[in-house]
This record gives sequence, C-alpha cells and structure tokens, in this order.
Amino acid sequence: MTDFATAAKERAMKTRHRFYFSTAAKMSKVPSKSIDLIVTSPPYPMIQMWDELFTEGRPKVQAALAHEHGDEAFELMHRALAPVWRECMRVLKWNGIACINIGDAVRTIDGDFKLYPNHARILQAMLEIGFSALPAILWRKQTNAPNKFMGSGMMPPGAYVTLEHEHVLVFRKGGKREFKRPEEKRNRCESAYFWEERNSWFSDIWTDLKGTVQKLADPQARKRSAAFPFELPYRLIHMFSVKGDTVLDPFLGTGTTSAAAMAAARNSIGYEQDAALEGTILDRTRGIVAFANARIRERIERHMAFVRERTAAKGAPKHRNEHYGFPVITKQESRLMIPPLKRCRILDDGSVEVRYAEHPERVQADLFQ
Repeated sequence: MTDFATAAKERAMKTRHRFYFSTAAKMSKVPSKSIDLIVTSPPYPMIQMWDELFTEGRPKVQAALAHEHGDEAFELMHRALAPVWRECMRVLKWNGIACINIGDAVRTIDGDFKLYPNHARILQAMLEIGFSALPAILWRKQTNAPNKFMGSGMMPPGAYVTLEHEHVLVFRKGGKREFKRPEEKRNRCESAYFWEERNSWFSDIWTDLKGTVQKLADPQARKRSAAFPFELPYRLIHMFSVKGDTVLDPFLGTGTTSAAAMAAARNSIGYEQDAALEGTILDRTRGIVAFANARIRERIERHMAFVRERTAAKGAPKHRNEHYGFPVITKQESRLMIPPLKRCRILDDGSVEVRYAEHPERVQADLFQ
C-alpha cells in the first residue's frame, strides 16, 4: 500500500491517491484506524438501475424481486451493504467522520406504490455498529422533467410528492477531534474556510447543487453509475478534514471524491467494483490540475466579490489574511491558505501523486487598499 503517512508529513506539498477495483466489503489493504474522513454514495437499494448489482451472487434478493416481495428485497439489499459499513468502522480513526450520500426510493411492487426509506435504514445500521449521528444535510437534486409529478395529476388523493432531494448522513466515530501539537494547530488554521462559505455549507439544506451529467465512453457503465456533483464531496472534505488527511470512498464510481480530495490537498483511497470505470477515473485524474485550480480561483474571486459588497454595505472588515492580503471577516480566516496544484502524475504502482505550489497564488489585494 502507498505510504500515505509520508505524504501527510509534507501536507500541502504533495498528496497520494490510490484506486482499487474490487469489492469495498473487503478493504484489506486499508489498515485499521488509518482514515480521517469517509465520503461516499453507495448504490441505492430499490432503485431499479442497481438491481443487477444487488442480485449478482445473491439469489435471495433475486427471488424477492421476482416474487414481488418489496420489503424483503429492501432489507436484503441493505444487508448486502452492511459489511461495507463495518469496514468503515474498522478503518476510520477515532474521532473520524463518515458522510454517506443516499436517496430514498419509490417503486411499485405487486401493484403497490410506496417509499423505501434508504436513509433511515442506513442510519439504523450505522448506529447499531457504534457510530454517533451528527446533524445531516438535505440537498435538492433538481429535475426539469415536464412529467415529474407522480400519480393522478390534479385529482386527489392519488397523486404523490416527487422526491427531489437526497440525504447526506453524517456520523462520527468517538468524540470530537483534538489538535494539540503546534504543527497540527497551524495546519488546522491553514485549512480554514471563508466565513461566508461556513454560513452556506453548514446549513442543513443545500439548494445550490446540481445533479451531474456523466460523460462515460461505456454506455453500460453509465447505466451502473450515478455520480454526485463535484461540489458535494469538495464541501464535505473542507468541512470535516484538514490538509494532509486521508479520505476514503468505498464506492468510488467515476472518481468524484478522489478528484475533490486532490483539489483540497488531501490524500485519498477509492474502491470501485466496476472495472469499466477505471478509464473514466484516470481521465478525470489527468485533467485535475486545470479543473481544481479553476475551482480554487473561483473560491477566491467569490470571496473578493463578497468583501467588496460587504465593505460597501457595512464598512471594511477588521481582519486580513496573511497569505493573500485581502480582508476577511474573522481572525480564524487570517491564516487560511488554498494551495494551487502544480502537477499530477500516475506512478508505476498505479497510485497518483499530486504536487502543490509552496505558496498560494497572488491575488489583486490592492483592490482593497
């Protein structure tokens, strides 16, 4: 396994990323208590596009669907996910956090249309193995389909509410993480986010994310994957980890979590059962430098625009960021630093190394003089 501890020592200088194309239920290459953050989205039980994944090698699930026993199929599918959640508990460090993106399902089985509450079933499973639940997030996954309303249209009472949101369940293993050594405290300060980002990201309802259109060369792979938008793991990684941490995604899909970790100067490990997605993941990795630096510039430009508006309305903020020179609202933002990516390369062992600039990009701080 790649020595992620060595990469972590250099913090923003370089990170390492590893992809495994095998079942996530047996993460034997990941040492116990070695992961700082888990960000993932499993296949959704009772969503028809994933039936084949759940029925493969599981005759009981196949029989339950064939005989239209919906509740039994729902339970069996979640039992198939249970070994992954137990592995997450094993590999996560004490005080580590797990974020699970999941949507509920609606389906007609044996003539009965009903909701299958995936988020509640995963919440139950995680609590049973010892995780503590933290406040969760709802994000609106908008649809523009003209016939999105289900049921009898304008005639009561047979119409059904359309599901246009998904859940990000947040769990912690143990208590609150502490930062005691001077280098840990310094790294935590440099990993801060902007005040206005905090106000948006730490709301329990996100309405500004959009679903992701996937461009996969293999049409069969496209049917088996449903990537969440880059912004979702990018936010979660900044919210719940610091630079140099290691992020795990046991259901890597098209590699969105690892891409977000690269952009955020974190290490990452990803497991994906579908080897057909390897090409998509590697293509995404090759283009990460330009993509991530564009997102970093966007963050800085948004902050500069926010400060200009706030200065016009309420006067100049009292604090300045020591790396960039621009104003910030709080003292906690004064050491915030977002390292731009310099280069990304795929190593001989299949892992990926990303290097970062030693100093943040200079910005037009004179705009605030």
